[in-house]
Amino acid sequence: MSSASAPTLTTRNAALEDLVDLLRHQQAHKVDVVVHSDQIRAEGARLRISTAPLLSERGVTTTAGLYTPTTVCDGGVAGKLAIPLPYLRRLREHKPDLYDANVNGWLADADRRFLLRGLRGDGEHGIARAFLSDSYRIIDNFDVLMAALDGVRQSGVQVQIDGCDLTERRMYVRVVCEQVRALAPDLLRDYRSPFTGERGADNPVVFAGFVITNSEVGEGAFTIVPRLVVQVCRNGMTINADAARHVHLGGRMDEGVVRWSADTQDKNLALITAQTRDAITTFLDLDYVRVKLEQLARMSGARVADPAATIELVAKKLSYTEEQQRQILSHFIQGGDTSAGGVMHAVTSVARTLPDADTAHEMEGQAVRVLHLAAGA
Repeated sequence: MSSASAPTLTTRNAALEDLVDLLRHQQAHKVDVVVHSDQIRAEGARLRISTAPLLSERGVTTTAGLYTPTTVCDGGVAGKLAIPLPYLRRLREHKPDLYDANVNGWLADADRRFLLRGLRGDGEHGIARAFLSDSYRIIDNFDVLMAALDGVRQSGVQVQIDGCDLTERRMYVRVVCEQVRALAPDLLRDYRSPFTGERGADNPVVFAGFVITNSEVGEGAFTIVPRLVVQVCRNGMTINADAARHVHLGGRMDEGVVRWSADTQDKNLALITAQTRDAITTFLDLDYVRVKLEQLARMSGARVADPAATIELVAKKLSYTEEQQRQILSHFIQGGDTSAGGVMHAVTSVARTLPDADTAHEMEGQAVRVLHLAAGA
């Protein structure tokens, strides 16, 4: 399989079953290898790994070959070799020979080991997904998802999967519990869904939920983040300050193909299952939801005298693009709520429309910050 026909890396707003199928497919093609810097060489802006085949009880495993780096992997190469990332990206696009010269020059002086996370093809070509420290603890998306779902099952709480995303950076699984609901009339009194036109005053219901996130490529810890879902529009507001995290750090690994012992793997997954049960107890609790809604409602009522200026301020503070700023203003107008809460709703509704799941999740996580900025403008 060439890199062009390698396993799919991403999906947006997928059903749980589709995400599971994709993760299983990726698992079958994964290669994780700790390599010394003298076994890595850049060729044509790709990475050639020259490791020897490994003989084990599973047979012969071959990791040698050419791997095309993703943008995430290029970021790892730049960080580990102290090459400015914008410069490295420019070389990839315009001067691949200089990309090779820079990477090979700094690899020659590195004298250290790295963890390469890749996807193997049928031939010698594959995808290099991440270039990491050899102390990185691997917690794969598929294992995280299965352990978290086991925690949900053990809790006995009835939940629904509100959508799944997989990017080159992270996995996101949104979970909602419609049985745990609270009324938020002050937060939704003047709001109208830009998607359906339904009014918050007629249905001021908010559901409890959370988001399971994980990165296999060094782009963030395994987390469970509480999330509130507005029924009339399905906008989500994640409360990042209360997130539970499990960091991907461990001891140095020996060179060669990475395989955790069954005992180590079982302990990691048991911890994730336990954390999920604890998160459900905390986040899918009516008192927790009511407290968070009261906090949001206290800031949401501030009137916005100049919506364009306020949204411009929010966009500048949170580094939104001009197009995102334009979309937020449009959603604010459609929402009809001229308060600080209306600005927050506009940001979270725009997040739902974005094709980039990483950006969408980040926007949802800024709901409280948006409210603060809009109320103080």
